[in-house]
Amino acid sequence: MLVSERKPWGEILNCLAQDESVFIIACGGCSEACQTGGEKGIDELSEKLIENGKKIVGSFVVDFACNKVLVALKLNRYIAELQKADSVLVSSCGIGVQAVSSMINLPVHPADNTIYMGGFSGVWTGEERCLQCGDCKLDITGGICPYANCPKNLLNGACGGSDKGKCEVDPEKDCAWARIYERLKEIGKLENLKKIQSPRDWNLMQPPAVRKRSIFWALEFEEEEKKEKEKMVRE
Repeated sequence: MLVSERKPWGEILNCLAQDESVFIIACGGCSEACQTGGEKGIDELSEKLIENGKKIVGSFVVDFACNKVLVALKLNRYIAELQKADSVLVSSCGIGVQAVSSMINLPVHPADNTIYMGGFSGVWTGEERCLQCGDCKLDITGGICPYANCPKNLLNGACGGSDKGKCEVDPEKDCAWARIYERLKEIGKLENLKKIQSPRDWNLMQPPAVRKRSIFWALEFEEEEKKEKEKMVRE
């Protein structure tokens, strides 16, 4: 299970600043368990976006956003609504955002950040990977994660060693930033490359001790968490 939390509203509204019509997709798996996805998540996002002048042209919940088969089946039912959208807002872990982005020619924005929980992957194992960085940038990079796909974890473009679209570290791999460039070109968002990204906050990859003692980290802590809650009630 991947644990997610809602991005700050200011960040969500900023990434949607140029979009008038938005389609919302929410995961009904891990994200719903974290109270960011599901129907509740869609209602929360819709209400906030409408308050800020956005038009919601459609929405749906998919059982597991990391499962591209399920995502594709859902997307096919909403083609007319998606054609009216300027972009898609996805409430899921980073894998779900990448899965959606790989199937549509629209900008896709993450509504959530994925919290580091020791390296778990999504429920459905596909080629997409999420390193749970805690500060998702997939809307800027066209749904292709530079952390998960670039061996050097570069945030502001390719290194000087890439050759003919291939990675310097592994020449058998396509350069992540070459892929990002082509994707941004495809969806008309090449201007994103001009946005300089701040250095990565590695503290977000170090979960606080309290999280490591929770059942989200390990089921063995269920009894300990129960005792902590009982103690808080008594106090």
